[in-house]
Amino acid sequence: MSSANPLDRVVDHVINTRFEDLPQAVVDKTKTFLLDTLGVGIAGSAGAGIPELKQVAASWGQGEEATVWLTGERMPAQQAAILNAYQIHCLEFDCVHEGAVLHPMATILSAVMAWAEREKTRGRSIQGRDLITALALGVDVSTMLGVVTNSALRFFRPATAGGFGAVVAIGKLAGFDALTLKNALGAQYSQTSGTLQPHVEGSPMLGLQVGFNARAALVSTDLALAGVRGPHDILTGQYGYFALFEQNDYDLEPFLARLGQDWQMLEMSHKPYPSGRLTHGAVDGLGQLMSKHGFTAYDIAAIVCEVPPLVHRLVGRPDVLHPESNYAKLCLRFVAGTFLARGAVDVPDFRGRASLDDAAVHRYAALVDVVLDDNPDQNALDPQTIRVRLKDGTDHSITLQHVYGHPKAPLTAEANVEKFRRCAGYGAVPLQQDSIDALIAAIDTLESNPDAASLVALTLAQPR
Repeated sequence: MSSANPLDRVVDHVINTRFEDLPQAVVDKTKTFLLDTLGVGIAGSAGAGIPELKQVAASWGQGEEATVWLTGERMPAQQAAILNAYQIHCLEFDCVHEGAVLHPMATILSAVMAWAEREKTRGRSIQGRDLITALALGVDVSTMLGVVTNSALRFFRPATAGGFGAVVAIGKLAGFDALTLKNALGAQYSQTSGTLQPHVEGSPMLGLQVGFNARAALVSTDLALAGVRGPHDILTGQYGYFALFEQNDYDLEPFLARLGQDWQMLEMSHKPYPSGRLTHGAVDGLGQLMSKHGFTAYDIAAIVCEVPPLVHRLVGRPDVLHPESNYAKLCLRFVAGTFLARGAVDVPDFRGRASLDDAAVHRYAALVDVVLDDNPDQNALDPQTIRVRLKDGTDHSITLQHVYGHPKAPLTAEANVEKFRRCAGYGAVPLQQDSIDALIAAIDTLESNPDAASLVALTLAQPR
């Protein structure tokens, strides 16, 4: 391949970066979002369709290479990667990179931990410091694919772009050389999939697409290790990623020039509520207005949410009677109605017909109008303006430059841990308090852990 291939620069960044090259802030944020991702994955064990998915996955083959988080089923690594990826994303509670419109950790961590467990069965342990490095690099590469594009979102990037981050992370841990890593990334591109149609319909297949690409990352790295050649001009080639997935509307050079300097892990956002990130502005804005001006939900006559094109297109959908959980989480009106009816938005609010059919939620949702603003950025999540008219005719409004959870409006470290503890209680079975405490402590000291795969045992309700 020609040295002009931008993939060469990406691969060099991955191969040459050491743990010692990571700023302390990157190490800290990687551990923060590792805890967050394990937490939502534990909570997701009670997500829609999990029993059926486990039954189907078990029919694909037997083996005890890796573990399903919390419930502990042992299965081949590829199956475990699919299940854990789905558990991470099915609640819409996992961290997000807003600039890339991407949930990179769901694909990366599910694949990496399944691979690390498989390696452990073969006698090789992965050091915690190496896991931190691999996760940071995986986030860098996967978010690149979203950050550099100017085109409107057309495919589901947590699946499509996330898979490349998973390959990078595994390749880094496996010690791939440049050729092997390029072959693995080429194999991943050959399997890349993920559309937005499940998002529109509220189908569980949305989270499964994350799992498909996590599984593909294991397949891709195995193929590359066996010496199978993949295509290399996968970014800017005639039929490369940017041509097919992003309509060739991109500016890659500024990002490449800052590799190793602008770490994308520092740009990750928390999800304080288990719903589409694009719905969070309504909750944040309403909460701030109610706190500042002292009115209650009962006092509200009408709400207008002025939002960018991406928000309007993906979560401006109508509220419907008897919604499925996945649809409700991605409906701004329903999420705002939930907040107004209950004063909070949390995992139980999207579980069971009583919550989803709650007349008060739908009554408040009917007060919400979602209006397209004039933002020219087709991938922007903010700013958003929330306007409220009260029954007495008073008007209040707030413009959010950044929604709660963004790096410039972050959760505190304490709030991150509190979210993890809540999630640990929302799983299919409770995670014991001593395991919760041990997992928090293990991630806090991860860089000194000689066996990163040991984290999985701490996610189990019934330790092996």
